Amino acid sequence: MGGSSSTGRGKTKGSSPLAMTPVEEVDISAVRYKPPTLQAPHLTGFSLRAFVWLMESPLLGPLITSVLKSQNNMPQTLQQTVIPERPMYYPEYPPQDTEPGVVLVGEDRHPVERVHEALQYLPSYDPSVRWATEEKLPFLYWKIRDFAHAYSSGITTPSVVAEHVIAGVEEWNNKKPPMPMLIYFNADDLRRQAEASTKRFEQGNPMSILDGIFVAIKDDIDCFPYPTKGATTFFDQIHTVEKDAVCVARLRKCGVIFIGKANMHELGLGVTGNNPNYGTARNPHSVDRYTGGSSSGPAALVSSGLCSVAIGTDGGGSVRIPSALCGIVGFKTTYGRTDMTGVLCDSGTVEVASPLTSSVEDAMLVYFAIAGSRPMDKLTLRPSPLCVPNLLSPDNSNILGSVKIGKYTEWFHDVSDREISSTCEDALKLLCNTFGCQIEEIILPELEEMRTAHVVSIGSESFCDLNPHYKAGRRTEFTLDTRTSLALFGSFSSTDYVASQCIRRRIMHYHMEAFKKVDFIATPTTGMTAPKIPPSALKSGESDYVVSAYLMRFIIAGNLLGLPAITVPVSGINVS
Repeated sequence: MGGSSSTGRGKTKGSSPLAMTPVEEVDISAVRYKPPTLQAPHLTGFSLRAFVWLMESPLLGPLITSVLKSQNNMPQTLQQTVIPERPMYYPEYPPQDTEPGVVLVGEDRHPVERVHEALQYLPSYDPSVRWATEEKLPFLYWKIRDFAHAYSSGITTPSVVAEHVIAGVEEWNNKKPPMPMLIYFNADDLRRQAEASTKRFEQGNPMSILDGIFVAIKDDIDCFPYPTKGATTFFDQIHTVEKDAVCVARLRKCGVIFIGKANMHELGLGVTGNNPNYGTARNPHSVDRYTGGSSSGPAALVSSGLCSVAIGTDGGGSVRIPSALCGIVGFKTTYGRTDMTGVLCDSGTVEVASPLTSSVEDAMLVYFAIAGSRPMDKLTLRPSPLCVPNLLSPDNSNILGSVKIGKYTEWFHDVSDREISSTCEDALKLLCNTFGCQIEEIILPELEEMRTAHVVSIGSESFCDLNPHYKAGRRTEFTLDTRTSLALFGSFSSTDYVASQCIRRRIMHYHMEAFKKVDFIATPTTGMTAPKIPPSALKSGESDYVVSAYLMRFIIAGNLLGLPAITVPVSGINVS
C-alpha cells in the first residue's frame, strides 16, 4: 500500500460533492507522494476479545466500523466522491504484443509436455555445481533438477528423501517452541507416494522432471484424500474433498509427491501467519518472528528445506509476503492464468494459486505444470498465449540490456527501515551495472485509493463466501482476528464495492501508462522485515492493521490489477 496526493480530485461548484478528474486528464507529473497514515488499534488477548465483542454488537458495531473507516478516509473516497470511470469488475488489459525472446506454449497440452518444453529452453544442468566435490558445502537448497539428477544417477531415491522429510517434520514439531508447518500430515501416505516414484526411476520411466519432487499444498486448496479446512477448526465438516483442485491434479500428473496440507492464516484473512487453531508457523530463520501470511506453512516448509516447492494462494500478497520474510521465491501468476477450481476462494477477482520455491528456475518449471485458464476465463479475460523464455537463444544473450525498470523513488523508500530500500536499490544498481538495464523514474498516482479499493474488493468477496456460515451459527468458531475482519468486511456496502471497481479502472490506466515507458516496476516486497510474534498473540490471535499495512505496502497492484509479480531474495531482503 502507499499514498499519493489525489491531484485528480477536486471540488465541484456550490454544495456538490467532490469529483475526480477523468483519469485521462490527470496531470501525472503534478502528483506528489504522500506517505499513508493508517489508524487502527493493536490488539491481543483480552483487549482483542473485548474489541471483537464490540465489533459484533448490533448497537456498537456499526458505530465502531464507521469510525475506523472514517479515520482512513474510506467514506470520502467511496461515497462522497464522484468517480467518472465505469467499473472494472475483472482485470482488463489492452492487447499485448508477443514479447521478444519467448516461445509460445499451448496451454491445452498435457502438463508433462509443457514442463518438458520449458525445460528445453533452460541452460544445461551442470552437476559439478553440487556433486563434484566431497567437501561439506554451505547450506544450499536442492533445486528440482538437483533432485532429478540424484534420482536418475542413483545417488538417492524418493523413498530415502521421504524418510528425511518425515524426520524433519517430526523434529520441527518437537522443537521448543514447536513449528507447526503442516495441518495434515500422513507419514505412511508419504512413504507410499515415494515408493511409487522410486519404482518409476528404477524402471527408467519417471513421469517428468517433477517426478519425486516433494510439494506442500496450502490448506485452502483441495488435495485428495486430505481434508481442506482453510486452517479453521470446522470447515472440513461442511466442505467435502472429492477430488484434487485443478492445479493439484496437474502436478500429480507430473509425478510430484504431496507431503500434506500446509498451515496458513485462518481462511487467508491475514498477512502475518498467526493461527491459534493449529499453532503459528514460525520463521525458520528466526523462530521468534512471523513467517508472513497467509501462506505461512508453505513458506516455512520451503525456507526450512523440507520441500522444494509449495503451492499457495495470493489475494493480497499471501504468496509474496511470506516468501519475502522467509527468504525464498514467490511467484504470483497473472489473474486467470491458473485454474482456481478446487480452491476455497475460487470466485473472487483478486486471488490466484501460485508457487513458492527456492529458486526462480523452479518457479518457472512448476508454473508450466499448473498453468492453464479455466474455459470461462478464456472467454471473459482473453489471456495472452502462454510463453516460455528461450534462455538458450543467442538473440537473448544481451536482452537484459534493453530492459527498462520502473522505480517510483519516494514510494520505494517509504519503509520502516531505510536499510530495506537501500539494499533493494543496491541490487537494482548491480543489475544495471552487470547487464546494462536502465532505471526510469515513474509516478503512480492514487496509491491510497488503490489500497482502499483492494480491501473493499477482497473483503466483500471473502465475506460473500463466508457469510452463510457466519449467519448459520459458525461465527464463534472463527478466530478472533478473523471475526474482526469479517465484522469490518460486512460493513461494506454495494456502493463501496462498485466505487472500488471504478477506482480499479483508474489504477489500471495509471499502470498501463507507466508500462508504456518501462518493462516492469521494481519495489521492495514489504515495507518491513519479519515482525516479532507477541507471546500474547499465540493463544488467541492478534489484530494489527498497521503492521499489515507495512507488509502489504507494495503488493496491492498485483492483486487488484491481476498483474504477474515475483519476489526474489536479495541479501536477506526480498525485492519485487
